[in-house]
Amino acid sequence: MRWTPGKRSANLRDLRGVSGGAKLGVGGTVILLVLSLVFGKDLLSSGLGQGVSPPGAQRERASSPEEERLVDFVSFVLDDTEAVWKQVFSRMGQTYPAPQLTLFTDSVRSGCGVGESAMGPFYCPADRTAYIDLGFYRELKARFGAPGDFAQAYVLAHEIGHHVQNVLGIERKMRQQQAARPNERNALSVRMELQADCFAGVWAHATAKRDLLEEGDADEALQAASAIGDDRLQKSATGRVNPETWTHGSSAQRVAWFKRGMRGGRVEDCDTFAEASP
Repeated sequence: MRWTPGKRSANLRDLRGVSGGAKLGVGGTVILLVLSLVFGKDLLSSGLGQGVSPPGAQRERASSPEEERLVDFVSFVLDDTEAVWKQVFSRMGQTYPAPQLTLFTDSVRSGCGVGESAMGPFYCPADRTAYIDLGFYRELKARFGAPGDFAQAYVLAHEIGHHVQNVLGIERKMRQQQAARPNERNALSVRMELQADCFAGVWAHATAKRDLLEEGDADEALQAASAIGDDRLQKSATGRVNPETWTHGSSAQRVAWFKRGMRGGRVEDCDTFAEASP
């Protein structure tokens, strides 16, 4: 992908290797609870409760030049998705509120609870923030066989796709449907994830139009989408595939919906709830 390092995004929060930044512990939680009562403000849900390091916290490890370049790249992608979605929302007569991105190591406290690296990248609608441990990108290459910067960009663009769903009210409606139809909970989750893949494709369409893609970039994203399909992950882990337990969709489904978004670049092409998945 063609990109140049620049000033890091104002919406990027870097908590990599920060001691005290992920888990408050019982004592810290009690202190914040008391302070919340004193000041009449929910500090547990504010920055102090979400992994912002307290005064005096220190980084536990140094970052390599390679990792710093990856942070620069992630920052570039974050700002680029913001620019693209602002244009898309403007055409729909709406305003796009930019999300935050938090980089962390091992674990982090979010508005949705404590997140662990083992969960992979995730988006929390409560605080409108995406969370990524950069170690996932190493795993994406080594374990899932999906190297390349555009594979990394796809992962972030997918999480930003969840932010778009949140802003448009799709996430809230889906949760309501899950509560009303518990037997379809997993199927609805799959449709939600496939739509985020399609929204990632909408962003990829914009990058292609601006000639930011290099040869092989699209294939990198498709390889990443295929590598983390539920069927492939289940087959690798247990040797069996059980579609009823899927939450993200099969490799073929994820690839197909990403392609659909990238082909047309239109939000209206991404209504996974209105039709059978391809």
